[in-house]
Amino acid sequence: MSQQAASPTGPNPTGGPRPPHSAARDGWVVGGVTFAGVLMVCTGILAILQGIAAVAKDNVYARFGTYIYQINLTGWGTIHIILGVLILVTGLGLLKDMAWARFAGLVLVSLSLIAQFLFLPYSPLWSLIVMAIDVFIIWALASRQEAASAVGEPYSPAAEHRQV
Repeated sequence: MSQQAASPTGPNPTGGPRPPHSAARDGWVVGGVTFAGVLMVCTGILAILQGIAAVAKDNVYARFGTYIYQINLTGWGTIHIILGVLILVTGLGLLKDMAWARFAGLVLVSLSLIAQFLFLPYSPLWSLIVMAIDVFIIWALASRQEAASAVGEPYSPAAEHRQV
């Protein structure tokens, strides 16, 4: 009991005191999540434009021979438009700190990563760039989940300034 009173962050699940969080680390995680939200908005818009170019049968994408995951460009365009809209809306929700947006962002950006991998033959360099951005977004959102669950409640910068 005295150990709990001495520890301002409360006990951890094993009963011992929980080490205090580093404000610098928490700020980095929150900043990473904000940046991930901005990236999600940007990649959502770019995925929509990528999809429109594919649906319009623009000459942006090369035609090639057989490919095991081959779908016509209209199909890929539709996939990119739908994913782009969902990622855009989720990115806006993440910027508004909506609770559902972190989990939805993880799922949607993971799907985007897979879609970009399958789209590699059509646009290799762009797909690799978007895949790298998707990996960063997944890392930032997963780090946020870890930081939020480490204390048992969502992280709030205002909570650091409250007196216990």
